[in-house]
Amino acid sequence: MQNMGGKTALGLDNNIGALLCYINVCLPIGFVYSIIVLVTDKTNKLPRFHAFQSLLLTATAIVLYIVAVIFGVVAAAAQSSIIAILASLVYVVMGLGILVAVILCAVKAFQGNIFKLPIIGGLADQWS
Repeated sequence: MQNMGGKTALGLDNNIGALLCYINVCLPIGFVYSIIVLVTDKTNKLPRFHAFQSLLLTATAIVLYIVAVIFGVVAAAAQSSIIAILASLVYVVMGLGILVAVILCAVKAFQGNIFKLPIIGGLADQWS
């Protein structure tokens, strides 16, 4: 059973509940909120989808940041200014890309839309 309208189990409108899932990029409370949505809301497709997608996006961002840090350490160890500049550029582009994805997803969630990011959006849809 899917409930696309109405309220979440926490009493919020579905679009507000879905929007709050994307706060996890800035504040740890969004991470906790996404998990609470997954545990308490079994029938509301919109908040469940965005909770899964935000958690997957956060996990992806963490993995990418770890890879970027390792790349930066290798650049520092090699004492190569070209590699260091490239590592810094990759880090900035990655951060901006994640920020744009989070803002886009948050806006779509607030509008009540299910907006799927490549790869993780399909997983979030399947799991929700």
